Amino acid sequence: MNPTVPLIFRKGATALITGAASGIGLATAQRCYAHGMHLVLLDYNSDGLSNATKLFPTTGPNRVTTHVIDVSSMDEWVRLRPKIEAFHPGGIDFLMLNAGAGLAPTNGKGLWEDAEYFQRTFAINVLGYTNALVAFLDSVTKEKAARRAIVLTGSKQGITNPPSNPAYNASKAAVRTVAEHLAFDLSETAQNVSVHLLIPGWTYTGFHTAAFKEKPPGAWTSEQVVEFMVQKMAESKFYILCPDNEVTEELDRKRILWATRDLTEGRPPLTRWRDDWKGVIESEWDKMMP
Repeated sequence: MNPTVPLIFRKGATALITGAASGIGLATAQRCYAHGMHLVLLDYNSDGLSNATKLFPTTGPNRVTTHVIDVSSMDEWVRLRPKIEAFHPGGIDFLMLNAGAGLAPTNGKGLWEDAEYFQRTFAINVLGYTNALVAFLDSVTKEKAARRAIVLTGSKQGITNPPSNPAYNASKAAVRTVAEHLAFDLSETAQNVSVHLLIPGWTYTGFHTAAFKEKPPGAWTSEQVVEFMVQKMAESKFYILCPDNEVTEELDRKRILWATRDLTEGRPPLTRWRDDWKGVIESEWDKMMP
């Protein structure tokens, strides 16, 4: 048994992954498939999902099924559940909730003028996770012997809260809260199920292809994120805070600590980006504990 690979990644286990057509979701599916796991791949992008399945030959022992779904719709989850249960009566061993969207206001509206920008962002990035948990949490927790795991993909923007996209930041902050409560509750009721909050760094995915035709040197690949995730899952880490080729783990810790001190020290919000706080940051930053 390889101690650097969690027991969840084992032959014959079943992984259900949302946002599986590209990026981190697809890279995770490839990792699961390589370990002989069965795959249940969900995405809203039917063409992307169809192309992704070409990476998973059906000639081997792995069973691979795909489902096009709007994760924000509870009705669609309700209709999907019996189809998946019929194919995987033993339940889900690895549930990865990864579907997300980074939306922007439309029709020339500002950030605080477009209600749909907030509604749709929260519907996908928050309700897409809670809907999945309502539909499939008991499928993960009903087995009390085998090791199982749930991963929720968050974002550093939900922690350090940089300006410019309040809906996305708030939605990812909500994912963090959901994950923390889920981990707490399952630590008492389903101790064989580990919960993890994946917090990627700068990762070159479909979110960035419009701005960058090739991977920027500072970004990690999705495969690097998944490798880091697997390593930290093996170490039983809940917070999986990924570095990248520009931002070290020490720098992440400083940024998180600074943001937290806005609250604990009674400072204005988001001082790290305020012009009138630049002098304070310059004098205090290097003194902070790594």
